[in-house]
Amino acid sequence: MNKIEDILIKSTLEAVKAEFNQEASSSMVQIQHTRKEFEGDLTLVVFPLVKMAKKSPEETAKIIGDWMVLNVEEVIGFNIVKGFLNILIHPSYWLGFLSESLSESNFGIAPVKSKSQVMVEYSSPNTNKPLHLGHLRNIFLGYSVANILEAVGHDVIKVQIINDRGIHICKSMLAWEKYGKNETPESTGIKGDKLVGKYYVLFDTYYKAQIKELITQGKSEEEAAKEAPILKEAQQMLLKWEAKDPAVMELWNKMNAWVYKGFDATYETMGVDFDKLYYESNTYLKGKEEVEIGLEKGIFYQKDDGSIWVDLTEDKMDQKLLLRSDGTAVYMTQDIGTAILRFQDYPKLSNQIYTVGNEQEYHFKVLFHILDKLGYPGSKENYHLSYGMVELPEGKMKSREGTVVDADDLMEEMRLAAQEISESQERLESFGDSEKEGFYKMIGHGALKYFLLKVDPKKSMLFDPKESIDFLGNTGPFIQYNYVRTQAILRKATDSGSIVVSPNEALSPIERSLIHKIYDFPASLEESASTHNPAHLANYCYDLVREFGQFYQQSPVLKEEDEKLRSMRLGMVKMTGNVLRTGMALLGIHM
Repeated sequence: MNKIEDILIKSTLEAVKAEFNQEASSSMVQIQHTRKEFEGDLTLVVFPLVKMAKKSPEETAKIIGDWMVLNVEEVIGFNIVKGFLNILIHPSYWLGFLSESLSESNFGIAPVKSKSQVMVEYSSPNTNKPLHLGHLRNIFLGYSVANILEAVGHDVIKVQIINDRGIHICKSMLAWEKYGKNETPESTGIKGDKLVGKYYVLFDTYYKAQIKELITQGKSEEEAAKEAPILKEAQQMLLKWEAKDPAVMELWNKMNAWVYKGFDATYETMGVDFDKLYYESNTYLKGKEEVEIGLEKGIFYQKDDGSIWVDLTEDKMDQKLLLRSDGTAVYMTQDIGTAILRFQDYPKLSNQIYTVGNEQEYHFKVLFHILDKLGYPGSKENYHLSYGMVELPEGKMKSREGTVVDADDLMEEMRLAAQEISESQERLESFGDSEKEGFYKMIGHGALKYFLLKVDPKKSMLFDPKESIDFLGNTGPFIQYNYVRTQAILRKATDSGSIVVSPNEALSPIERSLIHKIYDFPASLEESASTHNPAHLANYCYDLVREFGQFYQQSPVLKEEDEKLRSMRLGMVKMTGNVLRTGMALLGIHM
């Protein structure tokens, strides 16, 4: 079935040719939704065509409108508001769309791998602490963008880079070695990533105490921060790690294994996965190799102290350090190596999408320019999926001080909140205990994911657990509840398995509005994909639920005696449920 927008664009071009003897381009034809306060389905913005018509906007609109009514079977009327032609579409078009969409098993979803191959990176944790609230926004954002890109036809590779080297990892290792008394996740019953995170916090406690002691001995705060014995020990451990000291490497492998097992359990609870894992301990070596190659080719330059730099001043950026004078890598070195390894691992890769906080915007701008200078295709098409900070009503989080909101704890808190609300409202009385547990998790985690995804990624946000779990308003549970309502109607309707939509039925304004909203699903999906913004899809699902709520109140379904009208309305209920299930699943939310 041809999209109504395409029909109207083609018709507008034909009308301009027939009435004004002018050749307009499709880029001049702007079709948008008619505003709620005016009658009509779609609106043609006439202003770009006025010069060709050599008439006023109103006259131009009337001539085109009259031509469409006479020549386009889908158009049955119009009205004009200044330079806007509000077009009324025949109900048979909308009913034909409804009938056709009911026969599609994956309405709105593009053919598998019909577009380019893209890679989406998300999570990218450090192995010195467990995942926290900030990671949740990152992970849910990256995972949903990967799902959405796949839904519009891209071949998507989901990856993470695990930051498993550096001074921060050595801090946890040193603290465990000095104060851990050989405790393990098994001996303590503490999840591996949390046990390692405990020692990262403990290191900071001792470090601050030593700084305070050095200050009392007459050192300045800056001197004390550099000369604290425990920091020097951590720096020495890092040097041993880089030299592959057997004892340090054994400790590193052991503690990392604890963390990976903990991460895997958290990812399983979240309902997310990855196609491939990259490790900084490998990719930084590749980065060093590529920097040396770039130096030989004259792409980079070396200073007198032996450090290697890139000059991006011609690109309105600065000079960037790539290798220190002692040959050690910086973050940029690692990211260069990671990106190049990925292009080599996936030769068909068109671009990479990095889900990383907005404080790294300049870093990625520099990275993409460096990759382009090194001659890697797709570098300029790489995309930094930037997002703002997440705060709680209590304020900011600090991982060194142990004030972060642990991801596991927050997900469990959300599950318990869903349980409390469900039990107080007696919503699940007919279900067994195991079924109830599944529902509590589905509702609680759905609330968390939706709340974090409904906000534009670029905006910082305040996460309020109580607000997110509400069964009313723009929340995950509200959408889940209304999905359940659609399925309840279909279960009660004995004829829901044989829905037939007649093209000759009349449509009430609310029925027309609901079909419009269902029709908009593929466009909403495309917008979310092109902007890398799941908030478009999340808020579309909420808007669809609101339209369905008005329909449900005003248009009886099960009590309707007219069989054709009842069948049409059942079709609308079924499609609402189908779209909600698909849309929310792409956000990682189960219904």
